[in-house]
Formats: sequence, structure tokens, C-alpha cells
Amino acid sequence: MNAECTNTADSTPRRVRSVRRGGAALAALTLAGLAGLTAAPAAQGAEDAGTRSAVAHHSDRGALLRVTPVADLSRAEVAAFLKKGKFGTETVRYGVRAYRLTYRTVDTQGRPTTATGLFVLPKTPRDRALGLVSDAHGTMVHRDYAPSVAEDSGRLSPYLHAAAGKAVAAPDYLGLGKGPGVHPYMDARSAVTASEDMLRASRTAARREGRTLSGDLYLTGFSQGGQVTMALAREADRGLAGFTLRAVAPVSGPYDLSGEEMPALFDGRVNDTSAVFYLSYFLVAQNRLHPIYKDPSDAFRAPYADRIERLFDGGHTEEQVLPALPKTVKELLTPAFYERVQRPTGGLKEALAANDGFCDWKPAAPVRLYAARGDTDVPIQNARSCAAALAAHGVRAPVLDQGAVPHMRSVGKAAPKIARWFARVGS
Repeated sequence: MNAECTNTADSTPRRVRSVRRGGAALAALTLAGLAGLTAAPAAQGAEDAGTRSAVAHHSDRGALLRVTPVADLSRAEVAAFLKKGKFGTETVRYGVRAYRLTYRTVDTQGRPTTATGLFVLPKTPRDRALGLVSDAHGTMVHRDYAPSVAEDSGRLSPYLHAAAGKAVAAPDYLGLGKGPGVHPYMDARSAVTASEDMLRASRTAARREGRTLSGDLYLTGFSQGGQVTMALAREADRGLAGFTLRAVAPVSGPYDLSGEEMPALFDGRVNDTSAVFYLSYFLVAQNRLHPIYKDPSDAFRAPYADRIERLFDGGHTEEQVLPALPKTVKELLTPAFYERVQRPTGGLKEALAANDGFCDWKPAAPVRLYAARGDTDVPIQNARSCAAALAAHGVRAPVLDQGAVPHMRSVGKAAPKIARWFARVGS
């Protein structure tokens, strides 16, 4: 459930500003005075000039509407980008070309809408069929933080996997990037539909670029995207857009909201800054889908009740949101709601239940769970709980501890290992 920050235009792929932060480092953003790096709100659903249009004449889910080139990097430039983001570069073999895809999908109510995502192709021989990695990003508050818009840390993992030789589909999710509406944060169901439809759009985009996808699918994702990865993997039982699932490797995901992540917000395992940030975002976003509170003052103390919903409207940066929030969860919530969150009932219990249980099934493809014992955003107990749920179905999914590193470092350490594993599984 990491937080991400950025401000880089499509036309400047070499000017990497990796200012994404997580955990205790969220507070450091404010102290460092990074307000100057904030991105201006984007017009919802707007597209850049120079877009190559491919408007579909039907409303099928996953229909490709536009392909917009956003980056073209050499192998050396990819390596430099990853190195600056503290990612290992040992798997970098190719340069990459990246595109923003605009495609049809459905909203949280199943109604037609559009979404965007980042599609990355390696500069391999054009006659080589490519496996596809679906790479799900972590928590972000501003729509322009999305991988298809900003070239910062949201592209680190997609570029790494593409530079290792696979195509990559990195959905922005609903309400982020250039898609309309407000992001339904931590709503796994809509993240899955947007991700699955991104796979369909990617197949079409590959064909338009003269490339062929092999049909082999590999799933990864970080933080919020780790939860999305496990939820998406479960859809493999239904065919997953016609792809064959080969391997699943989420990183530091909040797989057990009720049993681990929510309690960790109160027992000290999640640092205060992150606890306030995540809980605020979750309650505001989920209240649009479930009846958690009637008025913000029912849940949030003054003066936060008057500003909290505006802060999470998709047009505010993390640097704007953090200083407007209190230092602790106890300062954020009313006394009654503070107790209720620890013993969820009603709409809150419903919201948690709707986004739990994605490890409680039997995947056919191998699963590896990457996490870090030093993580104070998404404690490693989430991964251990997921592994236990999978084990109950006879599936051994090892928890691979990346060490005493913070949340953001866990993905930097894990991603190259995942790329190597995907290469072995696919060989």
C-alpha cells in the first residue's frame, strides 16, 4: 500500500525524478520541502496531442481505443533509470518502448467506462513471441502518478521486466492516469476488471506494433498491487482473457486486511504517518462503495472532517495531503469511530470482507510471496497469512524475506529476482 509521487512529462523520458516514498519516508517528504515537485491536476479523460487514435466501434471490454507513445529508452538508459530508483540492473538485456493504452472497461457498478495503462515492449527481434507480465502498481493519490503518465518509480518494475525480454501491461486502475472518475482505492474487484481488460488491450496493441504475444502470462505487483495480483491470479480459473498463467509473484501486499493490516495500524507495526495516510484514503474511497459513514464528521475529528474527502479526490499530491492530516490515527478519528475501526461492523466490515480472502484458493501456477521483515507499511505477517491460506489448499508458496529494509526497498530488491524466476519458469 505504498505511496507514490511524481512530476515527469511523457516527452522527458531521460529526466527521471524518482520521488516516490513509503512508510516513515512519507514524513520525510514534507520535511524535505518537496512541494515544488507536485504535479498539476490533469483533465479527467484528456489525452495528449500526437496520440495515434484507434477508436473502436463497439463496446467490448478491453477494446483498444488509443495508443500513445510515451518513452523510448536504450538499454543503457533503462539501466540508468533502474539504478537511480535503487533497482538491480543485472537482468537488463534490452532497451524498451512504452505506450499509454486507452481501453474500454467497466466501473465499480459494472457500467461501461474507460481506463488507461502502460504497455512496454522490449527491443527484441520482432519475430520473437513475447510472454506478458501484468504488473500492478501500489498506492497513489494523484491521478498523474499513474505509470502511463509519469516516468518515475511507477515505471521501474515495468521497465525492468520489459528489459529482461517480456512485454509488460501495467494498468493505471480506474480513476487514475487518463481515465475518468475518482479512484476506488483498494477495491480489488474493479482493479481486477481493469487489469484483465488491460491484458486484452495489450494483445491488440502488440499486434498493431507488429509484435506477437505468446499467450504466457506472469503476474506481479507491489503493495496495493500485491493484493491485486493475488485477486487477478484467482481469475485464471476463468481463463484470464485467454492467457495461460505461468507464475505469480506479488511483493509486500496487504493480503489480510482484517487479520493483519488493519490491526497493524493500531499496534505499532505500521508507522504513524503511513497508518494515518492509508486509513484516511481507505475510509474515504470505500465509503463511496459501502455505507461506512453518513457524514465525514461521523468518522473524522475536526478540522479533518471538513477537508478529508477533498484531499483524496485524485487532484491532490501526496505532498499536499500529508501536511493536512494529523500525526496519529487517534487524532484522526472520533473516539467512537476509533473503537469501531478496531471492531468493524456494518459497511466497514463489509468493505474489509470484500477485499480479503484472495489467498484462500488453489492456484495451478507456482506462487512466490516476496516481503520484508523491516516493512512498517505492510508488515510481513500479511505474506505469512497468505502463505498459510494457500497451504490449507495444498499449495506451497514460500515467503521470501527481503530483509530489514523498508517498504519501498522491498520491491527494488525483489523485482530482479522475480524477473529471473519468470525467465526460468518460461524457459
